[in-house]
Amino acid sequence: MLKNRHAVLLLILLSFQMGMSQSVEIKGTVESTIGIENINIINKTTYNYAITNANGEFTIMAKFHDTLQFSSMLHKTKYVVVDKNILSQKAIKVTLDEHVNELREVTVGNRLSGDLLKDIKNIKGEPPINFYDVGIQGYTGKIATQSERRLSEASDLELKGGGSLGGIGGSISATALINAISGRTKMLKERVKFEEREVLIQSIKGRLGNDFFASNPLEEHLRMEFFYFCADDESFIEKCKNQIDFQILEFLRMKYEQYLENRSDTED
Repeated sequence: MLKNRHAVLLLILLSFQMGMSQSVEIKGTVESTIGIENINIINKTTYNYAITNANGEFTIMAKFHDTLQFSSMLHKTKYVVVDKNILSQKAIKVTLDEHVNELREVTVGNRLSGDLLKDIKNIKGEPPINFYDVGIQGYTGKIATQSERRLSEASDLELKGGGSLGGIGGSISATALINAISGRTKMLKERVKFEEREVLIQSIKGRLGNDFFASNPLEEHLRMEFFYFCADDESFIEKCKNQIDFQILEFLRMKYEQYLENRSDTED
């Protein structure tokens, strides 16, 4: 009789331990006063990841003692270790704090006393002059790269007298025409496109490379080849430029499967 009790107790303990070691789907909710959508959740143990919806809700696979990381540009990063309570309820609620960049107090120029005449006398130096002060049109947009400037110059079209390319009074600069015929314009377009892809590759590799390869193993000397394989995809810029990390990781995972298949076919 005693042996049977011991056997039952041992069976219960083994079942409990097995249950704790298995991953389960945990439903969670994030709370914050400054926004709860598009918050990244990464299981730092298994590198599963999820993202919150407009209601701050998400689901992620986790097991006992896994560490969940919650992060976004607006919030302080928070880590939560999955305990028995979370595992048994299969639910979690996390409150995130706002990430505030505190700047050191600085004094610009002289301190003002409140006496206007006195403060004017104490001001030293000349006020800065910008292009608006002297009536010059200035450019305040994105600074073009060298290749983008060369492309703009090579494909410049001069339309005189308000004409169009096919109408009277319209003309094309000789430089633009020569560049179009010689293929230089096309070459410069390809160079601009290449540089855009190169910058995006390096950005993704630096931000997401370690986390991605932790759950999608690849030998060190093949990793750069993999990123260039991704960049060869026609939708690379669309899928990865100005996109959230979750969408970029989904694209990388899809290309990862294709990359492994291609290597397998090549080796065979």
